[in-house]
Amino acid sequence: MIRHIPNAITGLNLLSGAVAVLFAVSGDLIAASVFIVLGIFFDFFDGLAARKLNATSDIGLQLDSLADMITCGLAPGLVMVQLLSGATLGQAFHVYWDPANADVHPTGFDLYLPLFGLLISLGAAYRLARFNVDTRQTSSFIGLPTPANALLIISLPLILEFQYSDWAESLLLNPWFLMAVTVLSVVLMNAEMALFGLKFKTWDWASNKKRYLFLILSVLLLLLLKFAGIPAVLLLYILMSLFSKD
Repeated sequence: MIRHIPNAITGLNLLSGAVAVLFAVSGDLIAASVFIVLGIFFDFFDGLAARKLNATSDIGLQLDSLADMITCGLAPGLVMVQLLSGATLGQAFHVYWDPANADVHPTGFDLYLPLFGLLISLGAAYRLARFNVDTRQTSSFIGLPTPANALLIISLPLILEFQYSDWAESLLLNPWFLMAVTVLSVVLMNAEMALFGLKFKTWDWASNKKRYLFLILSVLLLLLLKFAGIPAVLLLYILMSLFSKD
């Protein structure tokens, strides 16, 4: 029974992601973001539970990636679709595909531009597939992990909702900016870029100095900038990985 606990937690990750997909499709990006975060929470604890219970397995590894594909791949891609739809069409994407709204259908490029956001889902799928066969990614990462990328994407609707300003709207609902973020996220997930892991094998300062420093600075950024601090934290993570030594 104990050996099934990590997989059950992974199942909660997948379930959270599936609910996030439903909310994203319906245009409720805040609820979608909440369930993406919930799924990421379960994603962290399934691995922790597997290690503590000595219940790691090949099935668990595959199930974890499948769950992450939903929570951190498909759901963020759909969030970006809706953001692009708001930027180009002025409405949630599904509104324009509803037969009841046939008289207000836009035509041409604008109708299909929001689908550009699904590149995030494709990039996440490729990143997860590489992760499963890459023996280098045991204690560190090559490329931005999909949960981190998902947090980057959902920070955009959270900023618009809870830290609204004319400046934020003009930037975050600019289709060119959103397409640039989409391309950047795909590149970061699949770049040959070594990023340090955040798992603590011990709690001493000497061997975890970089991790402790990153966590302290991250908390300060989030307290100061709130949701706008999420992209700043990810930038900090990348810069500390690239320019600091262990």
